[in-house]
Amino acid sequence: QVQLVESGGGLVQAGGSLKLSCAASGTISSINAMGWYRQAPGKQRELVATITGGDSTNYADSVKGRFTISRENTKNTVYLQMNSLKPDDTAVYYCNALLRLTFSARESNYWGKGTQVTVSS
Repeated sequence: QVQLVESGGGLVQAGGSLKLSCAASGTISSINAMGWYRQAPGKQRELVATITGGDSTNYADSVKGRFTISRENTKNTVYLQMNSLKPDDTAVYYCNALLRLTFSARESNYWGKGTQVTVSS
């Protein structure tokens, strides 16, 4: 089956930067879109950024101008460059992919296990 593996999380001081990566593997026919979501303790999971196969991007208002999402389609990998990090960015970040499996006519959403990002003041 499909597996999404995130990497790049860690502890950073406010104003610092981190770059997250997510690689999708498995019997994948095509990927329509990939994105990043995050969930802080006691709060709901929220959209951070998404990117389509045509490189159309969408960002949460709270991260616009600071975060950049990108893809390497040949590697089925999505990245999230995070600059000017704030303590409010502290959360578990989850990778998401809307994709089609080989021999399947339907698209489905898949999730990674998440990577912790902690920003100290």
